[in-house]
Amino acid sequence: MDSSIAGILLLDGLTNGAIYALLGLATVLVFAVTRVIFIPQGEFVAYGALTLAILQTGQVPGTVRLLLLLAGVAALMNAAGEWQRRRQPLATLRAAGLTLAVPLAVALATAWAAPLRPPMVVQALLSVAVVTAYGPLVYRVAYQSLAGATPLVLLIVSVGVHFAMTGLGLLFFGAEGFRNPAFWDLRLPLGPVTLSGQAIIIAGASTALIVLLWLFFGRTLRGKALRATAVNRLGARLMGISSESAGKTTFAMAALIGALSGLLIGPTTTVFYDSGFLIGLKGFVAAVIAGLSSYPVALFGALFVGVIESFGSFWASAFKEVIVFTLILPVLLVRSMTGHHEEEA
Repeated sequence: MDSSIAGILLLDGLTNGAIYALLGLATVLVFAVTRVIFIPQGEFVAYGALTLAILQTGQVPGTVRLLLLLAGVAALMNAAGEWQRRRQPLATLRAAGLTLAVPLAVALATAWAAPLRPPMVVQALLSVAVVTAYGPLVYRVAYQSLAGATPLVLLIVSVGVHFAMTGLGLLFFGAEGFRNPAFWDLRLPLGPVTLSGQAIIIAGASTALIVLLWLFFGRTLRGKALRATAVNRLGARLMGISSESAGKTTFAMAALIGALSGLLIGPTTTVFYDSGFLIGLKGFVAAVIAGLSSYPVALFGALFVGVIESFGSFWASAFKEVIVFTLILPVLLVRSMTGHHEEEA
């Protein structure tokens, strides 16, 4: 290995690490607010990339039909819960209508625009909107009724949601992989390294999203409410912060981050219906390095994971996944020996 190869590997590792950083931040966010180790985070990535790929062909993606199905189930659950509480038909219909409003609007807009083949930017926005709408619905259907369960139970539910979303991905997208066109075809020579436009977009989008998250949590009332829920769920509820609203907002943000990650990674690799699992697990490794609690450590951990993966693929390509996931073991060992274990009331 010479300096040119090392530079190429380092650039590739940092580019992938920027994607893993977003997924690691989403994993930390979901766990901090809801105590859910959200394994299906990678499925949002695959859904985002594959939805854009289907829109490129001028067809309505299967994620639209799944969105309507999931919204219908969530609407029925909300209507049943409202009827049990108040026994008022108008309030019951209102609860169902509010649940259906956003998914229905997104589905209709996507179904109308898909055959027209709008510009790629519009298709990307529609893909993000479709996948983001999944977040609150997944929380409502799978997690909201189990909000008081132990983290182990929530982890088991996450495994079930992962398998369900993977199977539905196979149903709606098929076993064939897709690779999206790059958003920017720039090639910028920097000595022995060639910097692509897509790598610049990935770095810029990741940095912008991290800054927006920092501003959201530090400057907005909703962000501060989520921070309060992450610090003390019981205290936040006593102060009038709805845990259900916090959970839906958190899952919507996780879905948004996953969808954007899918759009960013789509032009760099072929995405299959089950590709999100490994991608999401690498973000999970970064979150574990951060102890599922620190956003800055998750960011640096993700960049470290990306660089290790890149150099590992050069030295031992057949074992690059083993090398990455082995990083969890010493981290868990150190944290188990030095951490303080407390049960929250």
